[in-house]
Amino acid sequence: MPERKKISDTCLLNRLVDGEMKAYEEIFVRYYPTLCTYARMYVKREETAENIVQDLMLWLWENRTVLCISTSLPKYLFGAVRNNCLTYLGHESIERRVLGNIRNKMCEQFEVPDFDVVEELRENIRAAVADLPASYREAFEMSRFQRKTYEEIAAVLEVSPKTVDYRIQQCLKILRVKLKDYLPLLTMLLVVNE
Repeated sequence: MPERKKISDTCLLNRLVDGEMKAYEEIFVRYYPTLCTYARMYVKREETAENIVQDLMLWLWENRTVLCISTSLPKYLFGAVRNNCLTYLGHESIERRVLGNIRNKMCEQFEVPDFDVVEELRENIRAAVADLPASYREAFEMSRFQRKTYEEIAAVLEVSPKTVDYRIQQCLKILRVKLKDYLPLLTMLLVVNE
């Protein structure tokens, strides 16, 4: 069987800009595994690394008509993955600091929690979760109460991990609205119980 002729990155890029799906697929097949490995050097979780690279690949396709790559395609892709990983790590670091500050402030203000309020909060959480749409609730409960990964949940529900992520994000939005009066206490309980 003859070997498939390798198309140059420049040619692939030009064909991608013209909207050719085969060129996009070739770029994906050629670089996706290596980019995921590279992303894992920055972020330790494989799922996070894959999400970062998938987001970049999706962005590449969606913005193909306005791409302006002045360097080689691999250099551009690896640079974009590095930048996206650093952005992710920066947001994660900020989130940890903010949660640490909130935990400290809450611990100072509520050294002895009012157990009636905590029980009321638990009941309101149960009621709010019960009111969620069934498919959302199922994904949320598996994630938060059974500690299953998005991949495990996706396999059980027979949907994609992205769908699981979407459903859980929607649940969190709904719960934030329904439990807004308890948000400071809820944050303290979640952070202190980590």
